[in-house]
This record gives sequence, structure tokens and C-alpha cells, in this order.
Amino acid sequence: MTGATLRRRDDGATELRVNGVFVMDDRETSSERELARIVLDLGAADLLVGGLGLGHTLRELLTSSVVRWVVVAELHPEIADWMRDGTIPGADLLADPRTELVLDDVRAVVEAQAPGSLDAIVLDVDNGPDFLVHDHNARIYETPFVQTCAERLRPGGHLCIWSMGPSPAVAAALATAFDDVAERSIPVRLQGRDEHYWILTGSRRRGSAIVRA
Repeated sequence: MTGATLRRRDDGATELRVNGVFVMDDRETSSERELARIVLDLGAADLLVGGLGLGHTLRELLTSSVVRWVVVAELHPEIADWMRDGTIPGADLLADPRTELVLDDVRAVVEAQAPGSLDAIVLDVDNGPDFLVHDHNARIYETPFVQTCAERLRPGGHLCIWSMGPSPAVAAALATAFDDVAERSIPVRLQGRDEHYWILTGSRRRGSAIVRA
């Protein structure tokens, strides 16, 4: 496994690559911010975010006075170091008293949370289930981990997953643990091209029980 690297493009944008794979840049950030707005609109106050990235999802979350606590799971400590030393913006995000940064695999961080302790879990750790940064991340999108996420959520909680494209397999996994499953298409402009990213959401109704498959 290789770590994270930054690349300055000729158009002035900064790219983040992980394990040699393009993850995101600071030019087109609308889908990362939309990921945060979805859970904010749903009233989430205590959240877990999988993937610090360039900080756009976390920044959008912290604009809300409703947000009390955000656990951020990040596998690559160099990304946090770049934020703290000013290589990339974000020192203010990590200094916010509502932010708890945990440098570990997102699966371990989710499993460490108390059952029923979160309003939302937000996962943006790959380019989606079909475009993995690390091969072992495939398990993040499978039924056992989706059910683990559901167990960490309060009744009425939500699991939101960023993806480069629609995913029937992930939607099916969400349906094993959540009452309501939705897929949202987010239009984006990528280096002169019109594209779409996707956000998949599973929501627990209040009073519903989780049944392990």
C-alpha cells in the first residue's frame, strides 16, 4: 500500500491521490459538500465521516450550529499533517472542538463507536464501490459492514455513501439494514466535461429494529 500524494495541475488545481489513484481535487467540490448537506438537512448532530480528504465535507458540516460532534476516520496521517502545516487548507477544521480525528481504518473506527450513538455515518473513502483506492475497501460496501453501520446509528439515523456511479449492489446491501434507500445523482463539471456523481443513502425509521442477515 502506498500513501497519499498531492499534485499541482497546470490549471492551478490541487489533486489528492491515494495509492496512486486520483481521489479528488479542490476545483470541483460540489458533491463532497452535497454529501454533508444531505445529512444536515436530515437534522444530524453527532456524525462519523469516513475519509478526511481535502476537508470539503467536514468544512460543510462544521458550518452548521446543529452539529455537536464529528468523528473523522482517516487512514493516511500525512493528509492531517498537510492540513496542520498549511500545505493544504484545513488547520481550522482539525482545531474545531467538535472534530475528533482518528487515524485508522474506517471499519475499525465505526466498530469502536457505541451502538446507537450516531445520527449519521458518511463514507467517502474511495471513488465508490466499483473504483476502489485499496482493494480491501470492498468490504466497506458489503452487507456485514453496512449492518454494523446501522447498529451504530440511532433510530432515525442515516448512512450516506459517495460513489462515482450508481450501484445496485450497494443499494441492495443498504436495503438489508435500512427501511428507506435512496440514490441521488449529483451533476458536476470535471475539467471541461459534464459528469454525474452519486450519493446513496440508507435511513432507519424511528422504532425500527435491525435484523442481521
